[in-house]
Amino acid sequence: MNIYIENLPEILKKYFEILSPEFPEFLNEYIHTPEMQKQSKISVTSGTIYSKMFDEIWYSSLDHSVAVALIVWNFTKDKKQTLSGLFHDIATPVFKHCIDFMNGDHEKQESTEELTTQIIQNSKEIMALLNRDGIKLEEVCDYHIYPIADNETPQLSADRLEYTLSNGLGVREKIWDLDTIKEIYQDIEVQENEEGIQELGFKHKELAEKFVRTMSKLSCIYVGNETKYSMQLIADIVKKMYEQKLVTKKDLYTLGEKEIIQKIENCPIGNVANCFKKWEEATQIKESDELIKDKYCVDIKVKQRYIVPLVEEGNQFIRIDKISESAKQDINDFLNYKPKKYAYLDFNL
Repeated sequence: MNIYIENLPEILKKYFEILSPEFPEFLNEYIHTPEMQKQSKISVTSGTIYSKMFDEIWYSSLDHSVAVALIVWNFTKDKKQTLSGLFHDIATPVFKHCIDFMNGDHEKQESTEELTTQIIQNSKEIMALLNRDGIKLEEVCDYHIYPIADNETPQLSADRLEYTLSNGLGVREKIWDLDTIKEIYQDIEVQENEEGIQELGFKHKELAEKFVRTMSKLSCIYVGNETKYSMQLIADIVKKMYEQKLVTKKDLYTLGEKEIIQKIENCPIGNVANCFKKWEEATQIKESDELIKDKYCVDIKVKQRYIVPLVEEGNQFIRIDKISESAKQDINDFLNYKPKKYAYLDFNL
């Protein structure tokens, strides 16, 4: 019995079956190692799920990692690449990219990835499994070496595909259903891009357009003021607590989010606990073109997450924006999307 799969909500079981009708059994023991199980206590939405501003379903960093592994397996049937997909977020701390914000890495959001090798290497359970399976650490600790698993924006990879599909399923916003996901996913194949490198792409222009339409809506959410404000607030709260030794770096990598939230709610420093509670209860953000004094008011430039997938056209693989005006417009709408400069709520941290 696959305990992890059995405990998933029904909608996620069906979603995972779309990603890979065959669940690769070798993943089970890796999923149940302490380092991977810790990821089950972290939401992929970088903490936004804890505020009433967002209507999101719970989807853990572990769920995302397993889903990426299933996509890689579906398209490669390669155990090493699949494990690299499973491990790609193993170094993710609580509140995910908020800790990148805390580290000053707003635009790349990669500041915690350097710990991936160290965490795998220090895991007795994972290293024992890798040794048993004849797999070297360097073959699974960096998913960037496998272009199907990961590549540069705006190309389509397993990681980028997965969070677009799941975020549109309700993790960020309910935009499409399982039938639409299945229709889109089954149109994807391994293609060759402009540089002669393997990349996931679409067989049909119409389905690439449908994918891009939803992707662009989600991309706007990722850079919206509600999201940016929430992530920066959590980052600043955790930083304050870290500086006062109320939270340690180890806590960020060993505790779950609810355990850290309990520490925030009990925080004796200044206005921290009260501000966090007001953010939790807020239903909308306030925006301004001018800095609002005496309020926790932020202006942040963040990573632009978007995809310009390949599509088969004749005997070639071409970027969708080169052959579709609607897709080009959707992509440009996102790239030109500019929310108001400042976001704030009625408190001062």
